[in-house]
Amino acid sequence: MNVALPAIIVFLLLLPGFIFRTRLKRADRTSLDFSPFGQIAAEAVLWAILAHLFWLTISYVLFRYRVEPIVLIKLLSSAPASQVEATNEVAKNTRWISAYFISLLLASFSIPTMIRSLISRFRLDRLASPFSSVFRFHEAPWYYLLTGADFSHEEAPDFIVVSAIVEVAKEAVLYVGVLDEFVVDSGGQLDRLVLQGVVRRPIENDKPKPGSDHTDDVDRFYKIDGDSFVLRYSEAITLNVQYVKLTADGVIADRASE
Repeated sequence: MNVALPAIIVFLLLLPGFIFRTRLKRADRTSLDFSPFGQIAAEAVLWAILAHLFWLTISYVLFRYRVEPIVLIKLLSSAPASQVEATNEVAKNTRWISAYFISLLLASFSIPTMIRSLISRFRLDRLASPFSSVFRFHEAPWYYLLTGADFSHEEAPDFIVVSAIVEVAKEAVLYVGVLDEFVVDSGGQLDRLVLQGVVRRPIENDKPKPGSDHTDDVDRFYKIDGDSFVLRYSEAITLNVQYVKLTADGVIADRASE
């Protein structure tokens, strides 16, 4: 008991910080965080301290409940007598302590989720934003490249065109399509792109023949039948991303990135 109880107490105290940190971050990965453990622990401890200070302040202002540091110290003590005495004190306020931790854990999950949603909604994290240094998700480069999140609401693209060169039977083939979605692997590397309205042509037909008119430009591409085309990033030689915005006068490409 004198070993397990302090470990459980420390776990409960730090758990809100780990939850808050996880929900606030946006990263291009589908598995656990691969950040150095020291960084994870430091950030989680910091968020846990801030969360407890905030929640304790609310508890005192609204309900006049306040923490007794001496009870917490006795719970973390290795002396069985001190632990028993502190446990009895905790038992007298079981309802309040349970409500405190349950509400704090729920808040640690929901509040950062809402914060992240607001950051993305108002595009406070885009590169040109004055708040970029604070709110930008630096571990999500594919998110910014393939969603157009770096544009303001007025300049946001209506769709994104992806062009990729893939080697097929020792021949370079250019595939062009509208990006529908993208998937990253467990390490945060781009795994595959799902495209729609895909056309292709051999790269050797990159330019129209001399003397040909513009109708030949269309004939150089071959439409691929199907609703969705899955392109594996590992098989692409080059990748071009073009942001396209529809206007009343026609179609303009805001920016292209390779």
